[in-house]
Amino acid sequence: MTAVPDPQDLDRVARHALRMVADGMVLGLGTGRAAEAFIHALGARARAGLRVRVVVTSTRSDALARRMNLDVASLEDVDRLDLAFDGADEVTPALALTKGLGGALLRERVVASEASRFVVLVTPEKLVDRLGTRVPVPVEVVPFASPSALRRLGAIGATPTLRRQGSGAPFVTDNQHWIIDAAFAPIDDPAALEASIRSIPGVVDTGLFLGMASLVLVGDGGAVREIRRPPG
Repeated sequence: MTAVPDPQDLDRVARHALRMVADGMVLGLGTGRAAEAFIHALGARARAGLRVRVVVTSTRSDALARRMNLDVASLEDVDRLDLAFDGADEVTPALALTKGLGGALLRERVVASEASRFVVLVTPEKLVDRLGTRVPVPVEVVPFASPSALRRLGAIGATPTLRRQGSGAPFVTDNQHWIIDAAFAPIDDPAALEASIRSIPGVVDTGLFLGMASLVLVGDGGAVREIRRPPG
């Protein structure tokens, strides 16, 4: 069972991240607790006069952004994203990430890849030495392929479980796909594992986000520290 982040730490790191936002920017907004804390903070700044446009990564974040009266756009409406802000489920010292417990990994990857800088907001329990330490790797799959994907993930060393809703029905992403949560031992070579998972027919995306984050902000007990990607 994963630890629940301290809401005060999330609020603090969200406010810190707002220092990076300037009037007129176009922002990508993720999904989950950290992203929602940032959307609330951004909405307060927008009510005070900050002008920004936002591209969101899920129907859940879309609904929240609209409640905050933010100017929500689609990728068709913009030609750039200045910054993308999102949370993560695991972060290594090299800023490799596991994402996707919120179920929005595919859209989160698209939005993060369109941004000039991808900034990740976390609390300290998300920091790990190796990916796979505290959470499984979410794998988004075409529903038809799920039985095959489950078998093939098992063959490469995972303990795979089809994610389900409280009703017992499969969890369905905003893209109408399913998610398999693939638990591995701590991962020695995330890039090789990602390649192996992506080679499985029917896999749409994985929760391994490698070489994407440029900055991680960690809210921890009254302070925010910055972790930047090591050079090279």
